[in-house]
Amino acid sequence: MKYFLLILISTIHLFASFDTITSFEAEFTQSITDDKNKILVYNGKIVALKPQNARWSYLKPVKKEVYINNFEVTIVESEIEQVIIKRLESNFDFFKIISNAKEIEKNIYTATYKDTKFTIMKSNSLIESISYLDEFENKVKITFKNQKQNKEVDINNFIPVFPLEFDIIRD
Repeated sequence: MKYFLLILISTIHLFASFDTITSFEAEFTQSITDDKNKILVYNGKIVALKPQNARWSYLKPVKKEVYINNFEVTIVESEIEQVIIKRLESNFDFFKIISNAKEIEKNIYTATYKDTKFTIMKSNSLIESISYLDEFENKVKITFKNQKQNKEVDINNFIPVFPLEFDIIRD
């Protein structure tokens, strides 16, 4: 009975809906392919917490922090000592996208959010990648590794941090 219960719990977790994800952490590789097949590749880390908190820490090829919270995005570009603060208009609301996902075949899901179609690949119970066409018709693919879901996340991760002498641009 003990093993049956363990298998049942594991199976339920394995097939759980994306709705059950409350936090997400991972390393990511983001590749952007333009219409001439030129590819830009970025690497970094993401930490996200429901309802709409995210911190994208870009590490290569340039360092940049993108904080998303309360419908505002703050982009800290240390190399040029600049901070951009603007109302969130991005098509990328991580939790809304994954919660709208429908399975189209084994481990492949699609979701439409703000007129953009996203394809989500899942391996076991973890999100493996998200692909979409951006507003410039570039192919964007974000691949995750070392994923952690539903772990405790400190809300302070989403408070923008930058030196006061940086130029601040409000958009």
